[in-house]
Parts: sequence; C-alpha cells; structure tokens
Amino acid sequence: MSAKFRNAIFIQTFAALLFAMNASPAQAQSQTENQVAAKATVSTATSTSGAEATPAFSEYRGVKIGMPVTEVRDRLERYLKAKGDKQDFLVLSDTETAQIHYDSAGKVTAISIDYTADNAHAPAAMEVLGTDIDPKPDGSMYALKRYPAAGYWVSYNRTSGSSPTITITMQTFQ
Repeated sequence: MSAKFRNAIFIQTFAALLFAMNASPAQAQSQTENQVAAKATVSTATSTSGAEATPAFSEYRGVKIGMPVTEVRDRLERYLKAKGDKQDFLVLSDTETAQIHYDSAGKVTAISIDYTADNAHAPAAMEVLGTDIDPKPDGSMYALKRYPAAGYWVSYNRTSGSSPTITITMQTFQ
C-alpha cells in the first residue's frame, strides 16, 4: 500500500471520527458551527426575488440527504468498504473516498467526499457552491453555504500544497 494511500485513509478516518464526535451532543455541534463560522466565509444563499436558491451541489452519485440507507447501499454497493448503523465508508478509487452518515431512522444526514492528490475528477468550488472562492495565499480554500429550506449546508475545503485534498461536505442542520 502506497504512503499516499495510507495517508489518505488516515485523513478520511480522522474526518469521519470528527463527524461522529460532533454529531452527538447538540451543544458541541453549535460550538463547532460557531467556530467554523468564525473561521470561514459563510453565507446563506438567497435569490434576488427573495426565494431561497437551490443548492448547486444536491447529491453525490445519486445519494441525497434524507435518502434511506437501503437505497444508498443499492446504488453504491460496489464501493462499500465498511458499513455500520451510523456510517458507511466508500472507496471509489485511490484518490476518491466518501463517508455517508445516517440518523437513528436510517436516513442520510451527512455526505463527506474526499478527493486526494491531483484528482481531475474533483469538482471546482463553482460546481459545489455556485460561486468561486478566492484562494488564500497558501492556495487553500474554504467556504460554507447554508440552505435552510433544503435543511442542510454544503462546504468546500481545499488544503494547501502541491497535492491538495478537496473535501466536500453536505450535512443536515441538527
């Protein structure tokens, strides 16, 4: 197993653990959201007519927020590497992995996708958020958009460096 692949798996597992820790207590989540809001470019999407804009990124490989676990597994079974009551871990390639999180009723509450290395298949911020993001001097990027009518938020995160990791996350408001 290559060092890059091992590092990618470690990063994804760490991100999944962070999700699991933040998903439990409502107070911890609100503190986390406040910290994210303080550090990130955060906006609520609205159109000029006053109606809320539709999320630019509303599904991942046919999986949507609120979808039952059985439908998710039917669609993505060939990529499933680990499954559980609260989370599935998928490996789509050496440079693309995903975690799907479920509530106690077995409905999707969060989708987090990681693109590692120089993955040409990783969507640009415009495709995910409907707007471009100005990179920081080190090349990293982060933005989060809330969609209250849809019931979830979408974030785009690109690490710095010559071989960045891009993480796209959709998560329900809890």
